[in-house]
Amino acid sequence: MRTEIGLGLQSDKAPGDYARLAAAAEEHGVDVLSVFGDLLYQPPVVPLLEMARATSRVRLGAACWNPYTTHPYELAGQFAALDRASSGRAYLGLARGTWLGALGVAQPRPVAHLREAVALVCALLAGDTGGLDGELYPLAPGTALRYPLPEQPPRVLLGTWGPTTAALAGEVADELKVGGSANPAMVAVMQEWTAVGARRAGRPEDAVGIVVGAVTVVDEDGDAARARARTEVAMYLAVVAGLDPTVTLPEGLLDEVAARVAAGDDAGAGRAVPDDVLDLFAFSGTPEQVAAQAQLLVDAGAARVEFGTPHGLTDARGVELIGTRVLPLIDREPTP
Repeated sequence: MRTEIGLGLQSDKAPGDYARLAAAAEEHGVDVLSVFGDLLYQPPVVPLLEMARATSRVRLGAACWNPYTTHPYELAGQFAALDRASSGRAYLGLARGTWLGALGVAQPRPVAHLREAVALVCALLAGDTGGLDGELYPLAPGTALRYPLPEQPPRVLLGTWGPTTAALAGEVADELKVGGSANPAMVAVMQEWTAVGARRAGRPEDAVGIVVGAVTVVDEDGDAARARARTEVAMYLAVVAGLDPTVTLPEGLLDEVAARVAAGDDAGAGRAVPDDVLDLFAFSGTPEQVAAQAQLLVDAGAARVEFGTPHGLTDARGVELIGTRVLPLIDREPTP
């Protein structure tokens, strides 16, 4: 199956910028546009609605919403608005969420929350009035939304690094996203973990497509691009690096990076990241270098490769280079 290419955008831009970037990405042949739902950034539905009006083909979704800061009932409404604005092109992205402790938001029983959130959203959007006997998100019989419903069930994406949530994706999702990774070895890991849930649910073992996405900085000046990527990666390396079961990091690296980030020295933290580690957690360098990294993921069996913010030394130039210089170099038919 042909691998999709996606772009992931942070919700930190001015009105109008999302439409401009989305239209350019669609023109260049990008398949999916995602907006991150990261803590302390603007809610993703606002830029997504702007992007929906500026495009006609690409799929759109949040990567990801979480059920702890927004009740699944509200998520159903936001999804329905996006799906209607995009004429059926929306996908439903859900994850546990990260850093919510800064707001005093506890995140108990994440798998149960995600399972019941998917069930509630899907029941509401399907017009199913039979009710749900959920422990966390019950739905009284006869409850129905009072606006037009999507014509098709939502395409569900779950974001995770863990085996238990990956198994849940195997039961209830269409896609699983590994965020903050450019490591081809994670594709096989996630395929194995999702297959556990797929077998449990009586689905084909390959029912769930694996999406791999990370910070991307592409520029003709490859050294400048990689320097920028190092700084970006340093801010989340301590969160994701320890979650990758295929990677052994140099001793003391995470402690050094975390200490420098805590001291406000993001550039210094980035300089501490070795080249081989950078390539596992970011796409960076010249168009040829970034295309080569993406090709490894395609050949590993990724269903989608997602190039994340900031894309380049500037947003517009990064999107242009991804579309005109990176995509043409990628053979999106995976090697058998």
